[in-house]
Amino acid sequence: MNLTTRAQRYLRLDLTIEDALPTRMPVYVNSVAYLFGAATMMALAMIVASGLALALGGPTWYHANRVGHFFNSVHFWSVQLFFLAMILHFTTKFFLGAWRDGRWLTWMVGALMLGVGVFTGLTGFLLQSSWDSQWIATQAKDAMNAAGIGAVFNTMDAGQVLTLHVAALPVALLAFLALHIFLIRRDSPVRPYED
Repeated sequence: MNLTTRAQRYLRLDLTIEDALPTRMPVYVNSVAYLFGAATMMALAMIVASGLALALGGPTWYHANRVGHFFNSVHFWSVQLFFLAMILHFTTKFFLGAWRDGRWLTWMVGALMLGVGVFTGLTGFLLQSSWDSQWIATQAKDAMNAAGIGAVFNTMDAGQVLTLHVAALPVALLAFLALHIFLIRRDSPVRPYED
């Protein structure tokens, strides 16, 4: 049996159509504490859309053109909203004990998403090509060398940073997001603590 057939069988057994595309959600999901995950996904969609516009125009376009500058600003503020919503989501799920009832894998995938998001934000900041980003690149180079990964990741290499920011890290982030949503749909959102 090949991998595709096994994956289809696993998904059919573990994820029903009602789980994947629910028509009704539990009543406790109507709380504000369950809103921050959706806000994080909305901000991520804005980041991807504005990032694609920036990639099509190139750095000269978004530094010199008013429309390009607009998309650059949308990208920047979407990143700010993304991290705010993600931290609020992470915090509320911590206080709800989202790892309970066998949901530890969902929690860990979310924590990995936070780490990949922070690293993606660092690479984006390094790509701004301002004096601040150049200073941070030189300081981060020393930190990467001290961590033992300086031979693999060089913050001073703009090509490597661009490839990580535009291709590798967003794909990893979206893959973790898909797995995170799959696990939430399979196990249902975590219930609040009993009174």
